[in-house]
Amino acid sequence: MLVWDGWQRYQHPEQQSQQSTPSNKELLKPQSASSVILGAPAFSEPAINIEQPVRQIIGKVINVKTDILEAEISTIGGDIIRLALLKHPDSLDKSKPLILFSRGKGTHNYSVQSGLIGAGLPNHNSLFVSEHDQYELSGNAEQVQVRLRAEDDSKLKVTKVITFHKGRYLIDVAYELENVGKQTSTVSSYFQLIRDSVAPEGSLRFLPTYTGAAVYTESEKLKKVQFADIDKGKTDYPKQSDNGWIGILQHYFVAAWLPKEKTPREFFTHKLDGDMFSVGVVLPSLTIQPGQKASVGSALYAGPTEANLDKIAPGLGLTVDYGWLTIIAVPLFWVMSLFNDWTNNWGVAIVLLTFLIKLLFFPLSAASYRSMAKMRVVAPKLEKIKQQYSDDREQLNRAMMELYKTEKINPLGGCLPVLIQIPVFIALYWSILSSVEMRNAPFFGWITDLSAADPYYILPLIMGASMIIQMRLNPKPPDPMQAKVMQIMPIVFSVMFFFFPAGLVLYSIVNNILSIAQQWYITRVAETESKGAAAKR
Repeated sequence: MLVWDGWQRYQHPEQQSQQSTPSNKELLKPQSASSVILGAPAFSEPAINIEQPVRQIIGKVINVKTDILEAEISTIGGDIIRLALLKHPDSLDKSKPLILFSRGKGTHNYSVQSGLIGAGLPNHNSLFVSEHDQYELSGNAEQVQVRLRAEDDSKLKVTKVITFHKGRYLIDVAYELENVGKQTSTVSSYFQLIRDSVAPEGSLRFLPTYTGAAVYTESEKLKKVQFADIDKGKTDYPKQSDNGWIGILQHYFVAAWLPKEKTPREFFTHKLDGDMFSVGVVLPSLTIQPGQKASVGSALYAGPTEANLDKIAPGLGLTVDYGWLTIIAVPLFWVMSLFNDWTNNWGVAIVLLTFLIKLLFFPLSAASYRSMAKMRVVAPKLEKIKQQYSDDREQLNRAMMELYKTEKINPLGGCLPVLIQIPVFIALYWSILSSVEMRNAPFFGWITDLSAADPYYILPLIMGASMIIQMRLNPKPPDPMQAKVMQIMPIVFSVMFFFFPAGLVLYSIVNNILSIAQQWYITRVAETESKGAAAKR
């Protein structure tokens, strides 16, 4: 299926591009009736009517470059139609920067829109005029501003100001309003992200990473809103609040609107035509008297998901998805970050963290391996009992339990310590999988990206070999079918790990090697003790 899909895209690239490019009408949300988007009395301005014909406006593209971003802004609506993250290479072509926002290119459409709600007021279909076509952050400047003047005969003089900051992924989008008419004006504003449901290129097909909308409020924390639920109208998130943000998540990156805290806001999600979705926020109405000025706006974060994003906005750090074991994964990643600060190599940090975890759990591991070693020692006796009572299962179980009691073996002794450690290792798994710091982080030699699969499959093969060695150190399962399954497991896991990030495979290899060393040592000690006890008898 994957090969066929890729072949179709290769054979018919123009058709795929045409199907995926949204029309002007598709990108007109929030354009439904005000009762759909605007529920509170404070948000009572009529919304844009999607049924009205859209003027065919010819605009131009404004280019903006900072030290970490490269953006394209359309003079139609002042939309951000392209955004490149210069510090993050593309997943497929490392020589190019990652493109977070783009419009009408291939199968991926993702852009930023905003506008004013009210009759005759400029929205994302209106024409704006800029002073320059090129803007660049240079010298000691801390920010660069793009000022766009609305080209209309509105009673409000509107200037859209988009501000980029040095060394930051925050973009401020604001409207400067001046009432040049003779009547009071009431205006509200909307800020939205338009995206298709296609996962970003280079996503790990066999690992569950989330691509979809998310809403955060202090009362209900982070709520994920899947595109499929938006399509079905089954959305469960706070629609109105005086805090929080709304955005779209994808593996390693997030774009989110961050209105000022303690100001009313209304979140919305919409299914548009085709495979397009609208996710955004409406801010409350402003009343502007004749001759007065006002401003309204929101900050936009568009960049990598990092644990320290809570400094930018409450709850934004939760975009790093550690799963249901976040409480364990967060401190694990903190320790791993310390190791990286010392070694300047995330691969070495993973190795050191795995050593530390194995050391902390050594008493539990020792108990587990000691139990398995005893089972290995008494395996010949168990085999004799099986042959003796092969026709009487009840007597067989009774004899086995008697042997366990005599040899002081707990049949579950090898399982319980392992079960206690499982949550820690799952948390470590997710901390490696979800951390953008692993993206394009080199280890040694041919491993140049710990977030990508080993290009030569060497690490998965080493891991498979380590599993075979570890399996042979364990006592042979009494059930023949179970024994066959255990023999197949190393092959199955090796094939699965062909597609796993190298960082996860590295962690598994180190964990297996340490487990082999522990198990071999404890098994030798247990066998020596058993021989000594037998000699005394």
